Amino acid sequence: MKTIDYIKTWLEENLSAKRMHHSQGCADTAKELAKLFNLDENKAYLAGLIHDCAKNFDDAHLLDLIKNEIKEGFDPSELKNPKTYHAIVGAYFARKEFEIDDEEIISAIRCHTIGKTNMTTFEKIIFLADKIESNTRDEKYTKRIWKLIEKNKGVIGLDLALLKCFCETIKKLVSKRYYICANTIDVYNELQQNVGELLEEDGI
Repeated sequence: MKTIDYIKTWLEENLSAKRMHHSQGCADTAKELAKLFNLDENKAYLAGLIHDCAKNFDDAHLLDLIKNEIKEGFDPSELKNPKTYHAIVGAYFARKEFEIDDEEIISAIRCHTIGKTNMTTFEKIIFLADKIESNTRDEKYTKRIWKLIEKNKGVIGLDLALLKCFCETIKKLVSKRYYICANTIDVYNELQQNVGELLEEDGI
């Protein structure tokens, strides 16, 4: 793996200042969540830091990389919404540019936008860190998500937080009439079946 200094320099050169600020916030939040759930804090920090490494490349370039270099490992439905491109390419960059071979980091980056069914705890905390970091996200919203995590112990708290995030994301996608990837619906249904009643009880 490349050094953390190399990775940070690359990110600073390829991300906007706002996106870098978000990425740093995500890294710090991922580390905090990892500590809470007894996971590798440094590994979580790294995944959070680089999760959006492809975010500021233009859509045409990302799509070209997906179709002509990556070629596999994605559902065709993901290509119907350009906002999902960077996760596919980000996982690719993590392996190729940063020489990361930890499959859980790669997978967490890969699924941080649309999620996937049967996510590991590590993948869940990276997904959530992206949504609730305090540098750029709405404070009122992040506090509501943190409340679910802190009030409900263990994986149930994570799943409730995830379900709330998916509810809000789907609402936003519908309001803007964006295409919703089938995988996102599958994750929502999985979470709704597992903890949906508990979320309603929380009233958050």
